[in-house]
This record gives sequence, C-alpha cells and structure tokens, in this order.
Amino acid sequence: MLNRWKTQIFIGFSLVVAAAIPIFTGGYFSAERAQDLESQGEYQAAAQQYAQAARWAFWRTDLAEKAGINFAKAGDFTASVGTFERLNKPSAEGWVWYCTSYIQLQDFPSAISVCSKGAENEKTPVLYGLLAYVYREQGDFSAEQNTLENQTRLDPSDAYAAYRLGMLRMLSAPENAVDELTRASTLNPEVDSAVQTLTFAVAVAEAQSDLSMKKVIIGQAFGLVQDWELAQEAFTQAVQLDETNAEAWAWLGEAKQQNGQSGAVELDQALRLDRQSVNVRALRALYWNRQQKYEQALAEYLLAAGIEPQDPHWQVSLGDAYTKLGDLVSALSAYQRAVELAPTDAEYWRLLAVFCAENAVQVEEIGLPAAQQAYTIDPNNPAVLDALGHSYFLTSRFASAEKTLMQAIEIDPGYFPAYIHVALTYLSQGNQPAAYNALTFVRDADESGAYASVAEQLLSKYFQ
Repeated sequence: MLNRWKTQIFIGFSLVVAAAIPIFTGGYFSAERAQDLESQGEYQAAAQQYAQAARWAFWRTDLAEKAGINFAKAGDFTASVGTFERLNKPSAEGWVWYCTSYIQLQDFPSAISVCSKGAENEKTPVLYGLLAYVYREQGDFSAEQNTLENQTRLDPSDAYAAYRLGMLRMLSAPENAVDELTRASTLNPEVDSAVQTLTFAVAVAEAQSDLSMKKVIIGQAFGLVQDWELAQEAFTQAVQLDETNAEAWAWLGEAKQQNGQSGAVELDQALRLDRQSVNVRALRALYWNRQQKYEQALAEYLLAAGIEPQDPHWQVSLGDAYTKLGDLVSALSAYQRAVELAPTDAEYWRLLAVFCAENAVQVEEIGLPAAQQAYTIDPNNPAVLDALGHSYFLTSRFASAEKTLMQAIEIDPGYFPAYIHVALTYLSQGNQPAAYNALTFVRDADESGAYASVAEQLLSKYFQ
C-alpha cells in the first residue's frame, strides 16, 4: 500500500517536471535567441523573442523590459509602450526607453507623466534631459528650466544643458544667466561665439531701465543665435509688459515669421503705434521681402532712409530692393551713396563691388576700384579678398584673381564663395583638375547646402 502511494507521488511529480521542462527550456532558448538577434541589430525580431521568453519565464521581469527596449530600438514605439505599461517597475534604462517611445509617438502628456515618474524614481540626468525636451516642445519654458536645474545638478558636465539653462535664465533671472553660459562655453568651446553674444546682451539689457525693452534686447540676442522660439517668448513678454512698445510688436512679428507663422498682425500693430520707427520699417520690409512684394519693401526702406538719411545701412537696403525690382541704375546710385556716407567702412565698398560683379554693372569702372578700396581698408578680410578676386576674374585678370582668392581661402579655409570663384578662374585658365578639386570640396563640405548646390551645378556643367 505504501509502495503504491509512493509510486503515485513519483508519477505526479514526474508529470509536473515534464510539464515544467518546456517552460524552462522554451524561455531559456527564446532568451538566448533574442540576445543573438539583438547583438546583430535585429531589434524587432529580438523584441519578439524576448516577449516570447517573458511569457515562458513569467517570473523574469527583465525579459519583458528587454522586449520593450528592443521594440523601441526597432522603431515600433506602440509595441514598446504596450510592453512597458505592463511592467511594475522598469529599470533606469527601461524608463528612458519608455519615455522615449511616448516622445516618438508625439504623446507629450504621457511622456511628461512617464519621464517625471522615472526621474523621481531613478534620479538620472538622462530622464531629466528627456523631460526638459518635452517641456520645450510644449513651450513650457518655466518647467523646462526647473527640469534643467535638476539635470545640471546631477550632471554638471553636460554643455548643452548648461547652455540651454543659461538662456532660460536670461528670461527669468538674467543676473544668474552669465555664470551658467560661461560654464557651457568652458565645457564646449564651440558655443563660445554664441555665449559672447548672449552675455553681451545680458549686460546691455541690465543697463536698460525699461523692463519691456530689456526683454526686447534679450529676444534680439536669441534671434542672433537662431533660437527663435525663445525669442518669440521674450518678445511676447515684452509686449505684455508694455503694450505700447512698437519695437516689441515688430520683433514679435519677425519671430513669428521665423517660426512659420504670419506675423502680419503684430507688424501692423507696430506701425499703428509708431510710424517713425526705423526698426519697425526695417522689419516690415523684411516681411514684404519674404512675400516677394519688393515694391512694398522698397517703400518701407525709402521711409527709413528719409528718417535717417545719414545711415548707409538704409542705402544698401535700398540698393538691394531696387536690384530685385530690376532697376539697376537706381540700385547702383544707392550703393554709391552708401560709400559716400561711410567712406572708411570696407563693408560698404565690398557690397558695391559685389553688386557690380553679380549684375555685370561697370565692373571695370566701378566694381573693381570699389573692391580695391575695400582691400586697402581691410586687407585680411576673406569676404573682401573674395570680392576683389571675383572682380579680377570678371575683368580677365586671372593671375591676380587666383592669387587673391587663394589668400582668402588661406585666411578662412571654410569660406566657400572663394572656392567657387577660384574654380571659375581655374576653368578660364584651362586648369580642369584644380577646378574640379575646388568644386568637389565645396560640394562635400558645405553642410548648409547653399554653395554645395552651386558647386554641383558647375560640376554638372563642366565635368559631365
């Protein structure tokens, strides 16, 4: 009897073990296969294997998390979110991918919720960085600043976080911005130029007694470093502080245009408030230029020049507007008037030379002498050397052109217009290999694409 009972127990235990073996082995082999696929970059397949392994070995929560991570790496963010939602407590890496998946799905409220919980649990700078990004996308700059304060406290070595925090402090507490911006410049010297622009703006703004104009100055600095979202916020605050500030309205209109909005309403309001402001007129002219309504732009510049007749800047603007309207006679007169007003400024002589060169207007008689005068004033300026070299090229002085343009390149190896002009010079001299090398350099090195496009056209024309 006892033996029969022992036999039954043994049989029952064997059946349990037999049933459990596929669970253990299935989970093991799925996990092993998933690791191999992940190492090969096959993230979607790896995620599916991890998910299968998690179903077999249900007590191993790390497998489900790995499935969620690999779904995210594969770009299947919906599956990733669905996987993470079933986890009780992700790891620090899991929280990062969970948050990232919601960001990729553009579900910012959920991203804020997940990132906040993850940051609260794990206290990692990466999660605070992701949360700051979401707040920026939402335009919640106050929350972004608070988040960056936490991020930089945890990771003082992040140059971008320091730079961004410094900019946000310029809006909320300018007196605390400079130290953070300086730290960012120390961490990453590439932002040094932008930091100089921003810190100078802080100093100018602090010397300004008008609170609204303080914000305008800060916003202008943001525009100079190409952060038009923050610029728009600064100009909005300026308008809120003083609704009669015409320049604040005009700059708000400019920022809105830069951010893909109209800006016309703000510019019209600026004009209603102050018809004699040259800055309002200039910003309205920019608006009309973007609409390709050059007659309206010309009218604005004429009014600005009438208000400030001794400012050469308005004459150059008039020259540009006349050029776009095809009135080259009036354009030449405007550029010449600019150099009369500022005879010791190389830039206005250069612009006169460039106008003549680009429009084939009296290059020999006016353009080349203007470029030479610019060179006399500022001989080490690559833009001046380029204008002079191009003028030499257009007047068939090829040896002088090559020498001058190579000087420009030696001073600034990244000044792409000089490469274009020296390539044209080489082509005129029959030096095809040198021209090809110059053009391919621009094509491959110009990240903005403006000069790369010109180089590509010349390569197609002369080397196909």
